Amino acid sequence: MDNYAIAENFSLLAKLMDIHGENSFRSKTYSIAAFNIEKLPMQLRDTPREKIFAIKGIGDSVGKKVIEMLETGGMKTLNDYLENTPAGLVEMLNIKGIGPKKINTIWKELEVESIGELLYACNENRLLLYKGFGEKTQDNIRDSIEFYLGNQGSYLYAQIESYAQMMDQKLSSHFPDEKISITGAFRRQLETIDVLEWCTTVTAIDLKKFLLENKFETIEEDAETITFRGPENVTLKFYLAEASSFCKKLFQTSCSEDFLVGWEKQCSIPPDATSENHIFQSAGLPYITPALRENDAILTKAGQNKMQPVIQPGDIRSVIHSHSNWSDGINTIEEMANELIKRGYEFLVISDHSKSAFYANGLTPERIKEQHRYIDELNGKVEPFKIFKSIECDILNDGTLDYSNEILATFDLVITSIHSNLKMNEEKAMMRLLTAINNPYTTILGHVTGRLLLSRSGYPVDHKKIIDACAENHVAIELNAHPRRLDIDWRWIDYAVDKEVMISIDPDAHSLGGFDHVKYGVLAAQKGGLPKEQNLTSFTLQQFEDYLRKIRGLKGL
Repeated sequence: MDNYAIAENFSLLAKLMDIHGENSFRSKTYSIAAFNIEKLPMQLRDTPREKIFAIKGIGDSVGKKVIEMLETGGMKTLNDYLENTPAGLVEMLNIKGIGPKKINTIWKELEVESIGELLYACNENRLLLYKGFGEKTQDNIRDSIEFYLGNQGSYLYAQIESYAQMMDQKLSSHFPDEKISITGAFRRQLETIDVLEWCTTVTAIDLKKFLLENKFETIEEDAETITFRGPENVTLKFYLAEASSFCKKLFQTSCSEDFLVGWEKQCSIPPDATSENHIFQSAGLPYITPALRENDAILTKAGQNKMQPVIQPGDIRSVIHSHSNWSDGINTIEEMANELIKRGYEFLVISDHSKSAFYANGLTPERIKEQHRYIDELNGKVEPFKIFKSIECDILNDGTLDYSNEILATFDLVITSIHSNLKMNEEKAMMRLLTAINNPYTTILGHVTGRLLLSRSGYPVDHKKIIDACAENHVAIELNAHPRRLDIDWRWIDYAVDKEVMISIDPDAHSLGGFDHVKYGVLAAQKGGLPKEQNLTSFTLQQFEDYLRKIRGLKGL
């Protein structure tokens, strides 16, 4: 072990101690030791052990740890801190503008333990509530995180979308006489993307020439594929095809492995296929969009003519689940309503945070009354558009809700969500969720698992039991459309549809721009086969009011 490695260990130890809020004098001792050891003219490993303690800047405590590292290759104290520090906090040390003391605040006060969670908190303006975090600091942290995540190689669909479209246009423009079509995970609308894929008749030689000129490097190449990585750290993979086999290759690369295996058991691909429509027609099946080509169950539905038209972006008529500047949003309720009126929507459900979400300026009972008076005034101004009174009510540790039933009864509808103590086993998570679902005031269950894609897996739940309970209690389930959530997972939507549980595609908007996230919720809903008739935000204003009356009646409210 050389001096640099020893110094790195002491530096990390000092930072971890600060993250844990330890005595700053002790952590500073190890920080100074790291600085001094890195500057030494000789290697400590070549220094007699007894002389190490005499070196300037190395006392008894530091010296013993140096010898421990030289003899064992590690340091127990450092390992102990690492074991007791969430890995995401250690990773935060890579983010420019976040020092150990700020990480301590992020961890202890904000209860955030990963970079993805921190980015989400920045987007919800939560850092502004804490000492040492101004608007400029928050913006800088957000930019640094986005830069860091952009260099990790995996992307949210929403993150990579504009780049994929740009590259597709660039390729098509440069090779106008060739067939080029985006395929793979992006075409199937998966929520996260590791590789952007194309099927093309462009030769490997021509592809290499063009992409190398644009500062891409070749990563892998064989007779059928060639893979590149560009300066933006995005991996591009090309499936090479002749003009006669292009449609077959495009079809094969636009299906999951499960779907393709199921297809090959039941159907074949015509050797002269001129389009994907031709391929489905030859099998006697209606066209199945790439988004639905995930498993062979859809083939059975298609064969039995049981496929329903899936929801489209134009089917959205409203926004449910949105936050204003009454809690942690940026815009006023009036600004949000006016924006939706411009977009041709019919109603807005304002659902600011409840009182337990102190970090998000959650509403006290007194402020709820003020907000309701304000909404009544606004409804007089924006008619026939309507603003509904709602709340995103925290589900507490025992599954009860954040307000008394008397207060909950004052809302038009209630969204219930878990925001705290997310480290739970399935038993605990299910107890909290099922208790909340059984509460007659729960109208919509928000972001079921609390996951953040590429950042936090979310607490474990039994989706079938959740959906069954929602069916029994007349509770809708949110498909949170924020690109980092997309929760409920689309893989469970078909079960919810079968159980006649309503889905609500909600942007969880904290600003006017947040309304655009609805699109990504629709893309995820399409993968689950959701018809517009089973989505609350596709209802007209009259249909939604009728739905709320019906649900209240069924719940005996």
